[in-house]
Amino acid sequence: MNRRTLLTGIVGGLVAVGTTPAFAGMRGHTLHVRPGESVQAAVDAVDGSGWTIVVHPGTYREVVNIPVNKAELTVRGATCDPRDVVIVFDHANGTKKADGTTYGTAGSATFTSAAPGLTVRDLTLANDWLRADHPDITGTQAVAAYTYGDRTHFENVRLLAHQDTLFVETTALDTFDRQYFHRCHIEGDVDFVFGRATAVFEECHFHTLQRDVAFTPKGMVFAPSTARANPYGILAVRSRITSGAEDGAYKIARPWVPSYETTAWPSLVVRDTRIGPGIDAVAPYTNMREAYPWQSMRFREYRNTGPGAEITVPDNRPQLADAEAALHTPAAYLGDWRP
Repeated sequence: MNRRTLLTGIVGGLVAVGTTPAFAGMRGHTLHVRPGESVQAAVDAVDGSGWTIVVHPGTYREVVNIPVNKAELTVRGATCDPRDVVIVFDHANGTKKADGTTYGTAGSATFTSAAPGLTVRDLTLANDWLRADHPDITGTQAVAAYTYGDRTHFENVRLLAHQDTLFVETTALDTFDRQYFHRCHIEGDVDFVFGRATAVFEECHFHTLQRDVAFTPKGMVFAPSTARANPYGILAVRSRITSGAEDGAYKIARPWVPSYETTAWPSLVVRDTRIGPGIDAVAPYTNMREAYPWQSMRFREYRNTGPGAEITVPDNRPQLADAEAALHTPAAYLGDWRP
């Protein structure tokens, strides 16, 4: 897949080159970013909590990093169509920096935020790094968004990449930061929604890409790494999973137990979701490492529909009982926070 295909629908010809915004028309706590200006410069100009950055239609090729002291920040597209505003870059895990070191998975992200109370809406975040262009690089994770602040809210956002598209993390191993994604489109191929946050996906669209490899599975949608002490990991509810690949080429998930947190107990619930034929219905889960079999993890489903949700081997598709399902809702996961 080439960049043109990955970024279908993006407004072309408008590229930010790092220019500092003039912030013309700035009122109160609102900053405007227009084509030729920099989103990061607007973030840097924010001097307190509760600000809004309005990004006008265009493609902004830059890396955006929101530090923890920019609390309650809103970054939004100026229109209601997320295709109109695109923030995109092309770093991968194995991409070399000027000093010869590499970016690593987290460092590859186009958009990173540690700020509590962040809201992102009505825009696209993408990483258009491609394996085919860099056959010498083995660290092929290329993150579109890396979020690790509590009360992170994405609304009507497109997240586009290949491997490791969306990294939902927490600020520390022993904190259970909450993230909420509503009406978002998320696509990729390998582990493209992953991390240890308490992350709720409601009415979202997960799309697996065609991948030019001869083996299956071609990839997995989810790779949670939930802390053992956290009762809630990733929840997908009232969503849908589609595929650009052949039937049965993808898995729903595999557990990620990081080498730096071997006590992790990955948790994933997919419920009330339509699962298309691109998911292997017979064996929808697999292992990342044999030492941590998926059967020992907190993987459950409930009332899913579609050909990819057909239960042919019950042991391969653990289901929630009705009483258990009542404990796995957006309200339960988000606690006292109502986005």
